Amino acid sequence: MVFKINNRDMRRLWLDTNGLTEPPTGALDLTGIIKKLGFVQLDTIQNVSRAHHHILWSRNQNYREPMLDELLRSGQDIFEHFTHDASVLPMDFYPMWERKFRKIKEKIDGSKYYKALHNNVWKDEVKARIAAEGPLSTRDFSSKIAGEKKMWSRPPHKQALDYLWYTGDLSTSHRENFHKFYDLSERVIPQKFREKKFSDAAQIDWLCRAALDRLAVGTLKEIKSFWEAKETKEVKSWVEENQSEITAIEWETEAGPYIKSFAFIDIEERLNNISQASSRMRILNPFDPVVRDRARLNNIFGFEYKIEIFVPAAKRRWGYYVYPLLEGERFVGRIEVKADRKAGCLNVINFWPEEGVKWGAQRQEKLERELSRFAGLVNLTKVIWLKKK
Repeated sequence: MVFKINNRDMRRLWLDTNGLTEPPTGALDLTGIIKKLGFVQLDTIQNVSRAHHHILWSRNQNYREPMLDELLRSGQDIFEHFTHDASVLPMDFYPMWERKFRKIKEKIDGSKYYKALHNNVWKDEVKARIAAEGPLSTRDFSSKIAGEKKMWSRPPHKQALDYLWYTGDLSTSHRENFHKFYDLSERVIPQKFREKKFSDAAQIDWLCRAALDRLAVGTLKEIKSFWEAKETKEVKSWVEENQSEITAIEWETEAGPYIKSFAFIDIEERLNNISQASSRMRILNPFDPVVRDRARLNNIFGFEYKIEIFVPAAKRRWGYYVYPLLEGERFVGRIEVKADRKAGCLNVINFWPEEGVKWGAQRQEKLERELSRFAGLVNLTKVIWLKKK
């Protein structure tokens, strides 16, 4: 018989897998949080705090913004590269990223779409300057776009930096005010990680195992998409070759139907070891791992969510940068807030409880406490509701 997971247990499992069942307190293990999640997505928008800082703070509210930059600069515990987007990853994952570097290089060098990158004559000059001068940023180079400027087009020196970074010749040395500095990978990545080599098959095996572990349950597509470092056919072969360790399961969606997926054979034990989720209110980031896959979010929690930063203002249903509100094992609303750092306040622009959620004094008090904690992340001293509660 196929093992089945009911919807409540699936909620608990997904939240536990992503570090959101326990209260976000206690001793801070920053590298441990990143390793548990697999990676933390980087994002430029600083509405209150940038996504990567917010995601880490949601797991432990002793986290503060400078800590990730300090950890990256140390060059020991994390490195920066691409999953589905720019992210930080645990340094000991680096040997398994050789395949990613190689695959990206093959894609760029063999694609007409990336012709500007692989034909870029600046590559040697950029690399030589960094070798001689140390970490440099895009501001240390000067080249201009030839011909008509188009959206997303980049000057030749930026294209060269992209190519060398994507293919592993350069690594992120550090960031200053989110501005990236590049250095030779041999000066950023510790030798023991650069010299450790694994076969392609071993890398595929690790990438699939690490993805399924962090998904808890996943379809072939979800396992493939987690790192964006393997193909669906490779994931399918991996599942077939490891049937003694992997089992087919079905999990119940919030709407009722079941979804067929895969899990490791210890899935029942894993479910039994999950503690009840903390009942506190949490303001989550739009790029949080729990909400990043919108289809999975809707299937598990019945919470339909879309970030509307690229939607014209007149067509937005909610707002520019709206945060999901999680209470225990349920999404109970969404809130639009923005930091006014000069005035030292967190402005609540709008708030929407979910349909069917009774919003009484107790829930409001939970939200007020979380807003105060969120304000504290960026050293704001007060919360101001711009609209009546």
